[in-house]
Amino acid sequence: TMRTSKQREAIRTYMRDRHDHPTADQVYVAVRKEFPNISLGTVYRNLMQLVEMGELIQVDTGDTVSRFDCLTTQHSHFRCTSCGKVFDLEAPERKQLACAVKAAKVGQVQGFSLYFTGLCSECLAKTSAADKSASHASSCLNESSNQ
Repeated sequence: TMRTSKQREAIRTYMRDRHDHPTADQVYVAVRKEFPNISLGTVYRNLMQLVEMGELIQVDTGDTVSRFDCLTTQHSHFRCTSCGKVFDLEAPERKQLACAVKAAKVGQVQGFSLYFTGLCSECLAKTSAADKSASHASSCLNESSNQ
């Protein structure tokens, strides 16, 4: 077993019950409040040790940034391409995916990672509000030019 450290405990405590999928940098900024001398490398190493211990998973959402998640059951993620927030999603039909791989006869599946990208509800609402005001402005312009 790994010896316990106050720094790892602080990281573990910070990560517990978080659902915003923080990056190592975000964890570092938060943990530095308690441990001002901690390095980013130490935070990253401890996060990776918690991943190896099965307490966290490392999440890839296609944006080249490693994120960490305390929800270790098989699930998918959705990353907003506008604000960058990452959300948990139920894994779609795991059985069907496993059957598809089995049918392809490429080997035995031990896990998978699936992520979706798009606009989250908040960004979508902002976009449609901006679209409405832009279309309203252009319709007002059209009306004034027709007179």
